Amino acid sequence: MADELVHYYLDGGVATITLDSPHNRNALSAQLRSELTDALTRAADDERARVIVLTHTGTVFCAGMDLKEAKGAGHDDQGVNGFPAILEQLWTSPKPVVAKLAGPARAGGVGMVAAADIAVAATDATFAFTEVRIGVVPALISVTVLPRLSPRAAHELFLTGDTFDATRAAEVGLLNAAVPPGELDAKVASYVDSLVRGGPTALAATKELLQGERGRTMGAELEKMQALSAHYFASEEGQEGIAAFGEKRPPRWTP
Repeated sequence: MADELVHYYLDGGVATITLDSPHNRNALSAQLRSELTDALTRAADDERARVIVLTHTGTVFCAGMDLKEAKGAGHDDQGVNGFPAILEQLWTSPKPVVAKLAGPARAGGVGMVAAADIAVAATDATFAFTEVRIGVVPALISVTVLPRLSPRAAHELFLTGDTFDATRAAEVGLLNAAVPPGELDAKVASYVDSLVRGGPTALAATKELLQGERGRTMGAELEKMQALSAHYFASEEGQEGIAAFGEKRPPRWTP
């Protein structure tokens, strides 16, 4: 049996969900996606859990989709097909979700950060929407990311695929705070302490209020974006980009 890649720990009303697949930089493999879905469901259903903290082991929060699984896969077998439920769980969870990053996030990992209610990262963490660099489209994560980012920043960062630091991420709305690494634990604990003081029913109702119409239409929007993402992952251009990434060479379209 494969080792567990997602851990669940409940203490003092806080359900901590930890991504623990450092060998592939916590990439969103089929196993990790399945276990993360189960952990988020468990936290939502557990009356003792008042707040969810999503964090990680290793030096990387999440590298995005597992490109090894995406290589050679057809439209219906792409890993993005299991990802929408995770984004929807994070966004619509009745319990406040805090994302805690001690390291980088890329692509789908950034989508999860955006889906959280509160996101805090160490200042040495970096971010990038790398999809266009491998010939695919950041369609799925756009559902959670675009409501957070300023429009100018979204155009720049989605189209260039350039890396940006945690300070910039906070400035453009992706993070609530970027703090020195030694202050990360304390900053997250401060947010959690404030959140657990809220009445659980009131917190859930307030989250629904904040989500507005998007919370009610997210499922349909994600379904549409899933089809678009899967199409590009399975396309000739996407498969070339994935192969080039794995082989550490420029893709054929690079001048």
